[in-house]
Amino acid sequence: MQNQPSRTALTTSLIRAHHARTSLAPLINDPWGDVLVPQSFVDVLLQWASQDDTHSMTAGERQAVLDGYLSRTASYASVIFRSRFAEDALDAAIAKGVRQYVQIGAGFDSYVLRRPQHARDVQVFEVDHPATQTLKLQRLSELDVSPPVRAEFIAANLARESIVDALRRSGFQFDKPAFFSWLGVTVYLTREANLTTLRAIAECCKPGSSVVFTYTDELGLLPGSQSAAYERMKRNVAVLGEPFLSGFDPQQLSAILAGVGFVLKEDLSGLDLSERYACPAVPPLLPSAFSRIALAIVNPTTVPS
Repeated sequence: MQNQPSRTALTTSLIRAHHARTSLAPLINDPWGDVLVPQSFVDVLLQWASQDDTHSMTAGERQAVLDGYLSRTASYASVIFRSRFAEDALDAAIAKGVRQYVQIGAGFDSYVLRRPQHARDVQVFEVDHPATQTLKLQRLSELDVSPPVRAEFIAANLARESIVDALRRSGFQFDKPAFFSWLGVTVYLTREANLTTLRAIAECCKPGSSVVFTYTDELGLLPGSQSAAYERMKRNVAVLGEPFLSGFDPQQLSAILAGVGFVLKEDLSGLDLSERYACPAVPPLLPSAFSRIALAIVNPTTVPS
């Protein structure tokens, strides 16, 4: 739905907040979803989660229903693991001197509101669909949150405008390296659109630049290949106007990235992430076997001089 804020972005923000609030040892501390996400959307989720009249429930009962719904969401573990992996990779890039962070499809992520001390001088560029970004900025204003420092919000429909053109409308410095995160987006785009964006990132960035992006093993998009909960989620997002469109073959990813100007550094499955980030969560964090995340660096031999 082109003129509506992304429902998946709102839901993932609530998932991150739920994890931060309920986990004994949260992997990502992003509590902002509990206040940023408007109540009108929470009410929609409550209607999905309960057959009862949630408006007659107490606040505690409504919260319990919402928490139960979020914890059962098929993408829950993947949302948590990908956020932690991306911010770990960002920290590594910052340690190497990178001072530009571009969030493609930033959604309701709150990095600019909770950035650590070592990232205070990093310029953050949030790129997202105008409808989603407008709602986010509206909510920040309604909460009397001061505009984040060293942050630019770039409204862009990347189905109609390239990431390069969007960044040209900002203070992004093309002659300096940058770190890009692109989380929870590629599955909603065609293969051609994904490759176009990756190629554009590689061509506009200097050596030392890198990108973290999530993707779905294309086998996981075949009917009946995943759990009933995942298939239900896939149907739900399609109804909301955000259908799953494409994935990649992990065996071919290195060659695919080489073709658009990157060197693949890491490509991890959900199982790999759960082993790396052992988390004592209840229920346990069990990502889909087909959810994956990759870290790639710009290949200096393909960067235009």
